[in-house]
Amino acid sequence: MDLVFRARRVITPQGEIACDVGVVDGRIVAVEPFPAGRRIDSPNVVHLADDEVLLPGLVDTHVHVNDPGRSEWEGFETATRAAAAGGVTTIIDMPLNSIPPTVELAALEIKRKAAANVSVDVGFWGGIVPGNLADLKPLHEAGVFGFKCFLLHSGVDEFPAVTTAELEAALRELATLDALTIVHAEDAHTVRDSEPDYAGFLASRPREAENRAISDVVELTRKTGARTHILHLSSSDALHIIEGAHRDRLPVTAETCPHYLTFTAEEIHDGQTEFKCCPPIREAENREALWQGLRDGVIELVVSDHSPSTVELKAGDFATAWGGIASLQLGLPAVWTGARERGFHLTDVVRWMATHPARQVGLETKGAIEVGKDADLVVFAPDETFVVDKNKLHHRNPVTPYHGRSLHGVVRQTWLRGKETSQTQGKLLRRGEA
Repeated sequence: MDLVFRARRVITPQGEIACDVGVVDGRIVAVEPFPAGRRIDSPNVVHLADDEVLLPGLVDTHVHVNDPGRSEWEGFETATRAAAAGGVTTIIDMPLNSIPPTVELAALEIKRKAAANVSVDVGFWGGIVPGNLADLKPLHEAGVFGFKCFLLHSGVDEFPAVTTAELEAALRELATLDALTIVHAEDAHTVRDSEPDYAGFLASRPREAENRAISDVVELTRKTGARTHILHLSSSDALHIIEGAHRDRLPVTAETCPHYLTFTAEEIHDGQTEFKCCPPIREAENREALWQGLRDGVIELVVSDHSPSTVELKAGDFATAWGGIASLQLGLPAVWTGARERGFHLTDVVRWMATHPARQVGLETKGAIEVGKDADLVVFAPDETFVVDKNKLHHRNPVTPYHGRSLHGVVRQTWLRGKETSQTQGKLLRRGEA
């Protein structure tokens, strides 16, 4: 073996066990439980401390890197360094907020060139916008992991929303490719202009906006047979719509984000625009219903929706500030803090944040500690606490609603294909190749 990890607590698909994990050429080649199994020999053994747990590297399928074009908001170097520090070993970059957006083949190549220096593995989503139907198949063949669209203004003019008819046409095309479509589902006719205070902002993007849009996506899935995924679910009222789609065996999945599971509308004060995101953070009872959606399996993924901007763009009021949460480095401790309070286990967190995201995008070598997978591994101290300091994060701009919050769980080491992330570089991934 090139390397062996020896730990009393390892999160595997079979549950939490004590075992040796053997690595050769960056892949896991043995998982030997002890004391019943044989000890694996290697000149390089990483002994985990008694307070540490070995996790698979997380897979974050919802990250806005914004590079090129808006690299002052974030860039591949800073984003992937933050990911590694947070135990995330694979990210899939969203097609918008960069310039040009990833809506044609030439733009994808520009983005790949911008990602020359990455600390973790990086894949890319393509985009669906009015008029690019002919670009979808070439992007798919070039290895994007699926296609994103908006049903209302995206926040940037160069990535316009699609109508229901345009989305249906795209879904019919993508169904022939078995390609995944991921949807920012808020109804444009229900959302209205925001007032400057948080109550006004929340009222401008009511739950009904999500519920209507998600219902539309489910019906289009039923008509076209395409695979669809609901992004950043905020409205717990929509859980029954998604559950109904599952009962009808429709290929619809859903995710939520750490900020919807952590914060509540009641604790957000006027002027605290670091909390602004779209759809918005809702009331405490809504948060608890989202946790129940995870428990019931209606929500299958938890991913960051890391959407940073400059300090200046996040300033002002809730009518004018940029709507996005910076949290890529903090997703694991944020979710674990909430999960442990509600009786969940690390096996649940790994399923939501590693196994299911990897499965969703077809990353067969990611998301679990088992033979044949990449040795993407995280040494995690689940009982250690820390207070978030925005100035110590690797994100390019020191803006996050988690600043000053005490969280459980510290990432002590992150390994990518059997090497510490500080000693190696990530790869650019193509669908079907990993």
